[in-house]
Amino acid sequence: MEAVDVFAEELLRRFGATKVSFLIVDLTGRAVARLSTAGAVEDGREAERIPLFGSVYEVVIRTQRPYQKATDQGQRVIVPVTNRGDAIGLLELFLPATPAPDVLEAVGEAAHVLAYVVIANGRFTDLYTWGKRSRPPTLAAEIQYQLLPPSLSCEAAQFTLCGSLEPSAALSGDTFDYALDRDTLHISVTDPMGHDIDAALAATVLVGALRGARRAGAGLAEQAHLADQALADHNRGHATGQLLRINLHTGRAQLVNAGHPWPLRMRDGITETIICQVDHPFGLSVRLPQPYRVQDIDLRSGDRLLMLTDGMLERHGDKVDLADLLEKTRDLHPRETALILTSAVLDAAGGRLEDDVTVMCLDWHGPQHTQRHVSSGADTRQASAARTKYP
Repeated sequence: MEAVDVFAEELLRRFGATKVSFLIVDLTGRAVARLSTAGAVEDGREAERIPLFGSVYEVVIRTQRPYQKATDQGQRVIVPVTNRGDAIGLLELFLPATPAPDVLEAVGEAAHVLAYVVIANGRFTDLYTWGKRSRPPTLAAEIQYQLLPPSLSCEAAQFTLCGSLEPSAALSGDTFDYALDRDTLHISVTDPMGHDIDAALAATVLVGALRGARRAGAGLAEQAHLADQALADHNRGHATGQLLRINLHTGRAQLVNAGHPWPLRMRDGITETIICQVDHPFGLSVRLPQPYRVQDIDLRSGDRLLMLTDGMLERHGDKVDLADLLEKTRDLHPRETALILTSAVLDAAGGRLEDDVTVMCLDWHGPQHTQRHVSSGADTRQASAARTKYP
């Protein structure tokens, strides 16, 4: 945490700022917490939490562009702290005079450096993790959060993606994961049986098996087989899941479906279900010993792909028209779309879910794209516009 304080103090000196703050986006994506303010003495672990909806902070997160306005405290400047599309938080400064364009550019570059500072120091402290949480998690939730990828969003030349998880009151063990190799994007969405600690432990075995197999270079069918075997060997019940692999050079997309809801694809503004072959859930190989099938799916440049768990479709999820909502949010970054989709189900449930709801939203730009167009950690061409009338 001191690293951020030192960074803020340096900005005070470098730009003559009167106040510098770092705000981190919490796990819900609906609020930010002010973790550090240069010059302030902070005791304990109290942090100001500010709802994002309708705030200037939301505008900066969504658009990934700086904000500047004159106030009675001086010129207020807010810039995004982002790395590869992962919106970590915001840097807020109050300057004594209107900043020149080169100063604004320097502040933006400083915010991008701060993203790396937070990522690097996150290995040694719990404070950033604490700042991302609006309330203490249960043991099961703690386990589930640790199974998610460190960054919920990722941008590359060929794609942009983001996942969103809304845990239920009893927690059902949903997870999503992704990894980017030199020439391959790997994505998985999984949903074990059970609730609370049983679901969390099953998810731990499942995700551990999938990551271990992937990192060992196993193909999709072998990854699925090892995950299936792990659940069976450790008596952790069964789980549905979907594994996706995309070749970044050719655009070839392959999928294994283990009893999981089919993905949705939006192409040219129209959403349709990708109907694919369904194999048995993970953990049932003793009763259903058939091998997992690897199948090609049609993925073209400009497509938006949505992978989801059954909580998005059943119980309260059936009150939400996902296809319509997906089409209405097409112009938004996957980060905002994923959050809007899970929030819609949460709202339909009156704020109390009976099952986890999880989505992974992927924009496929195509293998012909080899360079990112970035501005301090984000591709602003892919960023969302400021909120209008979206849900």
